Amino acid sequence: MKKSFGAKPFVYPQPVLIVASYGDDGSVDAMNVAYGGVVNSNRLQINIGVRHKTSDNIKAKKAFTVSIADVKHVEAADYLGIVSGHNEPDKIKKAGLHVVNSEYVDAPVIEEFPITLECRVEEINQYDKTLRIVAEIVNVLVDDSVLGEGDVIDTDKLEAISLAPSSHKYVKIGGDVADAFSCGKVLDK
Repeated sequence: MKKSFGAKPFVYPQPVLIVASYGDDGSVDAMNVAYGGVVNSNRLQINIGVRHKTSDNIKAKKAFTVSIADVKHVEAADYLGIVSGHNEPDKIKKAGLHVVNSEYVDAPVIEEFPITLECRVEEINQYDKTLRIVAEIVNVLVDDSVLGEGDVIDTDKLEAISLAPSSHKYVKIGGDVADAFSCGKVLDK
């Protein structure tokens, strides 16, 4: 039996995405974005409120980075989501994080997060008080520490975190279950 919960954003796993951007004055901002994901093989979409400093930065610079948060940096990732860049200009420093300039877009790369997607804005649409931003993934940076044999991202080493929306907990993603695009062939009889 299944229980009805109504209209809720219960998509599992929901990756914890950290979006970083530069302000017009060169200041760095980053936030934990709850809603985002892949659009196709080289595009992603994020949805953020119009009042965020990150929203202002992205509209001005037309670029941002998206990092995948991990277990090792869960407190920093959460902090970036609960503190506004409008109120705390040094939130990156207070989170214990460090940035370098992206080589491909006008946005910062947070050094501590193991995967970073460097993105160029293609489209911004506003719905009520939310911006839907579609961006081209220009480059992906992956730290060697999370790579396995054949330069494949090892999910056990990555220890990416996901938001469990019904419990408001961060959970760890990891462990192989089966080979994608292959294991279902046993049913093709």
